[in-house]
Parts: sequence; C-alpha cells; structure tokens
Amino acid sequence: MTILNIAAYRFVSLTGLPALQSVICKALEGSAIKGTVLLAEEGINLFLAGEAGEVNAFMAWLRDDSRFAGLAVKESWSDTQPFKKQLVKIKPEIIRMNHPAIQPASGRAPAVDAITLKRWLDQGHDDHGQAVVTLDTRNAFEADCGTFAGAIDWRIDKFTEFPDAFKNHQEALQGKTVVSFCTGGIRCEKAAILMREAGLTDVFQLDGGILNYFEQIGQAHYTGGCFVFDDRRVVDAALAPRPELVGAIEA
Repeated sequence: MTILNIAAYRFVSLTGLPALQSVICKALEGSAIKGTVLLAEEGINLFLAGEAGEVNAFMAWLRDDSRFAGLAVKESWSDTQPFKKQLVKIKPEIIRMNHPAIQPASGRAPAVDAITLKRWLDQGHDDHGQAVVTLDTRNAFEADCGTFAGAIDWRIDKFTEFPDAFKNHQEALQGKTVVSFCTGGIRCEKAAILMREAGLTDVFQLDGGILNYFEQIGQAHYTGGCFVFDDRRVVDAALAPRPELVGAIEA
C-alpha cells in the first residue's frame, strides 16, 4: 500500500477564513494530494490522501501555524487514491449539527482513551462501578457497517438529528456512564458537549473515535468495520480497506 490517508480535526477559533483558504490552496498547489479541507469559525476538519512525503510535508507546514500545532492525525494506507478532487471549503460548521450554542473551542468534553474504554467494557462498568454504555453518534447506515457490541443506536439519518434524538432518550441515559463515539472523534465530541450542557454529568467522548480505537486496540468489543467517506467505503480493525462490508448496508 503506497497511498497515505489522513484524517484530522481541531476545534479552534478561526478568523479571516477566505485568506486562510487561499493560503492553504497555495500550499497544496502542485501536489498530488487529494481530499477535502473544511474551514469554519469553529475550526478545521480534513481528509487527505497522497504520497507520504507530500502529505507529511503539508502537515508540517500546517502545524507551523500555532492554531494547528496540536493537530492530531489518524493514518491509514491504501493501494489507490480514494479521493477524486482537491478541495478547500469554507463552511458554517466543520461538522454540521445546527446547534449554535455548542462551541467546542471553548472547552472539550472529557475524553476516555481506547485502552480505558476496553478495560471498562471488559469489566462491564467504569472505575466507580457504574454501568457503561456506548452511544453511536453516526448515521444509521454507518452503524450498519459495524459498531461496538451492544451500542446504543438511535438510527439517525444525519447528525443534525442528534439533538432531538438525545432529547427523546435523555432519561434512559441517567445513572450511566455514557461514552459517545464516531469515526474520528469530531461528531462524538460535539455530541458529548451537548449532552453535558443538557445536564447529563457522566459523559465522555471516545478520544480519536473508532479509527483510533482500531489503531490502539483492534477488534475487541467491536463487530464489523468502520465506514469512511471516500472510495475505500469501509476499513477493518487493521485499517485496511474492506469494501465488501458495505454489503451490510446495501443488502
């Protein structure tokens, strides 16, 4: 496998978005890197793929900006380029929730790392003896490709439906330790902040999402693969493309 695929996001207050868009386009100009960089006042979200040297050089350039110095990247490899275009876009949100009160840049919800989540799931409770539930914040078709065993799945069709779904199910989460999860961390971070602001106290986000869990832990407590929004369609716990697993959602 010769193509490096990266996913990264960071909630950070950004201004001067058109100028930033122009600078990033200039930095990517002439490279064979493809994928999408999303910019919003709340931060940056990117999915890129290309030759490792070019991708790493771009990320080193991006991290020279202090706003992106802490940008953590999830990496995987493929034999072919999974993206068709190179895009840098300005959006109202880097992940659309239609809930303007949520400002992740003002402070993250507490996160649980992959190793701790596995230990909690192994023992059936958190370190205080409270029952642990995992909450899938992704779209229903993504969950159909694979999810944590016993995960709560509200069968939402798009992330903008999450706030209403939470209101309808909030009572059932009381008295439990809730770990929200998603592909790479961005949706479950917003979801965890919303739930905490609504008064649910024992809520954590899975740090780095499913992709980081795969990288750190592997398949334990997880069934199937993880849907990704590029030509690979689904990756397995080894982060290898498994497009045949899409059959679970297309059957």
